[in-house]
Amino acid sequence: MPDLGKYAAEVLSAYGLTLVLVAGLILATWARSRRVRRALERAEARRADG
Repeated sequence: MPDLGKYAAEVLSAYGLTLVLVAGLILATWARSRRVRRALERAEARRADG
Protein backbone atom coordinates (compact mmCIF):
# COMPACT_ATOMS: atom_id res chain seq x y z
CA MET A 1 0.00 0.00 0.00
CA PRO A 2 1.43 3.38 -0.92
CA ASP A 3 2.12 5.89 1.82
CA LEU A 4 -0.79 8.33 1.72
CA GLY A 5 0.57 10.66 4.36
CA LYS A 6 -1.75 12.94 6.23
CA TYR A 7 -4.55 12.45 3.67
CA ALA A 8 -4.84 8.69 4.20
CA ALA A 9 -8.26 8.87 5.85
CA GLU A 10 -9.72 11.05 3.08
CA VAL A 11 -8.28 8.96 0.27
CA LEU A 12 -9.35 5.65 1.79
CA SER A 13 -12.83 6.94 2.58
CA ALA A 14 -13.16 8.17 -1.02
CA TYR A 15 -12.16 4.72 -2.29
CA GLY A 16 -14.60 3.09 0.11
CA LEU A 17 -17.47 5.36 -0.89
CA THR A 18 -16.71 4.75 -4.56
CA LEU A 19 -16.81 0.99 -4.07
CA VAL A 20 -20.11 1.22 -2.19
CA LEU A 21 -21.66 3.38 -4.92
CA VAL A 22 -20.45 1.11 -7.73
CA ALA A 23 -21.78 -1.95 -5.88
CA GLY A 24 -25.11 -0.16 -5.41
CA LEU A 25 -25.34 0.65 -9.10
CA ILE A 26 -24.57 -2.97 -10.00
CA LEU A 27 -27.23 -4.27 -7.62
CA ALA A 28 -29.82 -1.75 -8.84
CA THR A 29 -29.10 -2.67 -12.47
CA TRP A 30 -29.33 -6.38 -11.69
CA ALA A 31 -32.64 -5.94 -9.83
CA ARG A 32 -34.14 -3.84 -12.64
CA SER A 33 -33.00 -6.41 -15.20
CA ARG A 34 -34.84 -9.14 -13.30
CA ARG A 35 -38.02 -7.02 -13.09
CA VAL A 36 -37.94 -6.15 -16.79
CA ARG A 37 -37.25 -9.76 -17.79
CA ARG A 38 -40.24 -10.98 -15.74
CA ALA A 39 -42.48 -8.30 -17.27
CA LEU A 40 -41.34 -9.25 -20.77
CA GLU A 41 -41.99 -12.93 -20.10
CA ARG A 42 -45.53 -12.08 -18.86
CA ALA A 43 -46.18 -9.95 -21.94
CA GLU A 44 -44.95 -12.68 -24.26
CA ALA A 45 -47.12 -15.24 -22.47
CA ARG A 46 -50.20 -13.00 -22.87
CA ARG A 47 -49.42 -12.53 -26.53
CA ALA A 48 -49.06 -16.29 -27.06
CA ASP A 49 -52.37 -16.94 -25.28
CA GLY A 50 -54.42 -14.38 -27.16
